[in-house]
Amino acid sequence: MSRQVLILGATGSIGASTLKVLRNNPEAYDLYGVTGARNVAAMLDICREFSPQYAVMADPASNMALMDALRNEQLSTEVLAGEQAIAELAKAEAVDLVMAAIVGAAGLLPTLAAVEAGKTVLLANKEALVMSGAIFMDAAARSGAQILPVDSEHNAIFQCMPQAIQQALGHCDLQQAGVSKILLTGSGGPFRYHSIDALPVVSPAEACAHPNWSMGQKISVDSATMMNKGLEYIEAKRLFNTQPKQIEVIIHPQSIIHSMVQYCDGSVLAQMGQPDMATPIAHVMAYPQRITSGVEPLDFFSLGELSFIPPDFSRYPCLKLAIDACYDSQTATTCLNAANEIAVAAFLAGRIKFTQIAQVVAACLDGLDYLGSETELSVLLEVDQRARVQASAVVKRICG
Repeated sequence: MSRQVLILGATGSIGASTLKVLRNNPEAYDLYGVTGARNVAAMLDICREFSPQYAVMADPASNMALMDALRNEQLSTEVLAGEQAIAELAKAEAVDLVMAAIVGAAGLLPTLAAVEAGKTVLLANKEALVMSGAIFMDAAARSGAQILPVDSEHNAIFQCMPQAIQQALGHCDLQQAGVSKILLTGSGGPFRYHSIDALPVVSPAEACAHPNWSMGQKISVDSATMMNKGLEYIEAKRLFNTQPKQIEVIIHPQSIIHSMVQYCDGSVLAQMGQPDMATPIAHVMAYPQRITSGVEPLDFFSLGELSFIPPDFSRYPCLKLAIDACYDSQTATTCLNAANEIAVAAFLAGRIKFTQIAQVVAACLDGLDYLGSETELSVLLEVDQRARVQASAVVKRICG
């Protein structure tokens, strides 16, 4: 029987890559449901092609527009409404695989609903672990949910790990498994060779012009600041239960090696492939088997040189902020994520400079005075909201 797939965030770049894998494996998977934010045209195209049973748009006006469009074309997809409907879809008994691809903090609650329901969760929403890592992984342990990492880096690490680690994410012992270090690679973004003095005047369009990957605006800016790598550092810590000396960030401009695992005997295992998200998505959808992703294999004779550079924190202050927050507290990483979302939105809107993104985040972390219980999701959600208010105030001060 084909497996039933729910895509949370179907109209984004991860959703598009997931649909690519579905097209290449029509006998193995059926699209049960899809959610999106505001892109009605993209959602309508998905409904035409895949005929999912259910669809939800997070924006109420967009949801109504989708409902009208489906009715006009006499398509069978049923449109549900509201955030609760998204969570209910994530818990639906018929669903086998939940692709968690909603960008930002908005993806936390529906992804957690899928975890609590014991689903196989294909985790592309890194904020779920950045905001509530211990709660999230403990919930998976209680429910029996299987968490499979989709981010190309974490999927690469996962593939290079022994089975004992793969089956105990969140609570594994790297040292006992013979793992000495995770080598987390990143491209360095579009400004890795820019003069640092020129960074204050780069434009949103320049920041979004990633040299290797096709991604949405927010994640592209995060790649340019390397905050994305910082969030991935935090995610890796939660997935693989690392200590500070067990993760190292390496800039690898070609994005061919997606990450590596170093073992205590000196061996290093690397996962390589084209910079196409369909590859890790196909891996997690079929795990532990392999299926066609629609991605061409590497042609090693055309690769040229592979290079590796240590990160410069004066160029990438957001990366340093994230690493420091990672081993500070869960509230610190929650604050970091929230402040960054506000700061990136302000940069994309032309309100602050590129280099001021780090200034906003640092100011919010410096002002963090609300700890409370890190085992309570409500506390972390309150920290998230307070950080957003504070970040908005910092942006307003910068704007004068």
